[in-house]
Amino acid sequence: MSVSQTGPTTSSRRSDRMVALLAILRDRDEVALRDLAQQLGASAATIRRDVASLADQGLLVRTHGGARSAGAGAELPVNLRDKRHHDEKEAIAQAVAAEVPLGRGAIALTGGTTTAEVLRALHHRHDLTIITNSVSIGLEAARVGQQRVLITGGILRPSSLELVGSLADATFRQINVGIAIAGCDGLSVDGGLTTHDTIEAATNHAMLERASRIIAAVDGSKIGKVTLAKLADLSSLDLVVTDSTADPQELERIRQAGVAVKVVQVAQD
Repeated sequence: MSVSQTGPTTSSRRSDRMVALLAILRDRDEVALRDLAQQLGASAATIRRDVASLADQGLLVRTHGGARSAGAGAELPVNLRDKRHHDEKEAIAQAVAAEVPLGRGAIALTGGTTTAEVLRALHHRHDLTIITNSVSIGLEAARVGQQRVLITGGILRPSSLELVGSLADATFRQINVGIAIAGCDGLSVDGGLTTHDTIEAATNHAMLERASRIIAAVDGSKIGKVTLAKLADLSSLDLVVTDSTADPQELERIRQAGVAVKVVQVAQD
């Protein structure tokens, strides 16, 4: 009994430690293992294993006696994103869920931890058809009791657990969607809605093209950020829902571009 109770906690601690490790490398570029161990309160052997695991995923570069940042474009696997900005994402999700009108309808969701929170916020809505190319979103829809769930085919991206490519694109082109709810890795006036992978961006674009209304659900850390691949122009969005940690100047620029913005208030450290 005690082993099963401690397992998830240990896994959660390791995920938190890995995210903290990557944050240290973003600030200092290259750090010795002994310094990482000291800052993270872990043994050198533990940090060495974490560094090896992150290096295998392309998230950092191992050096002699230390680790170096893999660069700003490195994409966190979905299992390491779950607990980042959780309060903000939960508040955003509640606001997005309130935008979904009552009655039968089809909504499409891209992959991502914020869209997963939106799905949880809609757990009481059994009149919806959920459409997604995300394996994790599809499983979560089943877990919260959604009865009508359409998951596209396609090629699985391990880091995001999204199905992408021509098969996924073709599925989206055959359907009509009332509301598409899009997560992203960056949203800005200049870059639009962006993500890390070009093929994933193309599939998500195919989803958004079939929607009567598009809502971007984006935590404040991504506002003003531009990543590799554009999945939508800013002008195609009907509403951006974000939180009060977002850059207010960038939010004003988004409003000036003609896109509605809803900001949920969250406590700031």
